[in-house]
Amino acid sequence: MKTNRAVVGLGSNIDPEENIRKAIEIIRGEVSLIKASSFVETEPVGLKEQRSFINGALLIETPLGASELKMRLRGIEAGLGRVRTADKNGPRTIDLDILVWNGGVVDDDVYEREFLKSSIRELSPGFTF
Repeated sequence: MKTNRAVVGLGSNIDPEENIRKAIEIIRGEVSLIKASSFVETEPVGLKEQRSFINGALLIETPLGASELKMRLRGIEAGLGRVRTADKNGPRTIDLDILVWNGGVVDDDVYEREFLKSSIRELSPGFTF
């Protein structure tokens, strides 16, 4: 069975320590967790009138395809109380995004947010954008 390697970004600004811990626990139970990046505090993008975010990333391996993994991540978000609003930059309990899939960037936010690049470099030294 083919194994896919991905970098999944995590972010939260509603009880972030607790929600990130729970998300990692759930993810660890569903895929092979290779390594976690450092987690950093970041300023909110777009909607400024909200708490800072805590962001980081996980390097994982999974037999799931990209769309299956994305569906699982959406399920984890929902399970942790994520409410999707019209403003995608609003406060959230947890945000889980596939950033890199089998060596290629699949989320354009990576090119705009230095903290995402830093997390990817930490998990995959020598990664080129």
